[in-house]
Amino acid sequence: MKSKKNKNSVQELIGIQTFTKRGLKTDKGELVYFLVAPTNISVLSKENITVKTWHLMQVLSGQPDIEISCIDSCERFDDNKANMLERLSIEQNKAVKECLRKDIDYLDNIQIEMSTARQFMFSVRFKKEKDEQVFNQINRIEKLIAEQGFEVRRMSKDDIKRFIAIYFGASMQGELIPDIDGKDAFDDEKLNEMVI
Repeated sequence: MKSKKNKNSVQELIGIQTFTKRGLKTDKGELVYFLVAPTNISVLSKENITVKTWHLMQVLSGQPDIEISCIDSCERFDDNKANMLERLSIEQNKAVKECLRKDIDYLDNIQIEMSTARQFMFSVRFKKEKDEQVFNQINRIEKLIAEQGFEVRRMSKDDIKRFIAIYFGASMQGELIPDIDGKDAFDDEKLNEMVI
């Protein structure tokens, strides 16, 4: 007798069930996401950094169950650069070596320009709250974050898809990934005609 293998999808493994009008429904409740613009602390004085830290502490005090994620909002080129450096060390052709050096310099410049391209996502989980309670709490949280001097907005479905795609390294254009895998392979009109 063959044992049945457990074939979970990635969606099931990370607990995502579907998108909602406010965020994501997971097996542990609904998650609502806020995109918070980063502050470049490298140009702030020590006193201003202390103030920013205090403001973040106020947000966390006002909403202690908030979850924070930080990711690069751009692609990483580390693997490409490592591959080019390895290739450069064994390449014999001078013209190809020069092209590889230029490509490495180009990747270095891009990475320097994008090094401050971080994104912060604050998320709040709702388990059994009613729609009105969720709506009121979302507005209160967004106001709380904004009052502490942070640029914030609630994330749309496309924002969430892009963030998840970047997090899992799938794509830089996550908003273009279809909601249902494989749906684009079917012609809805023909399927509807077959049913009728």
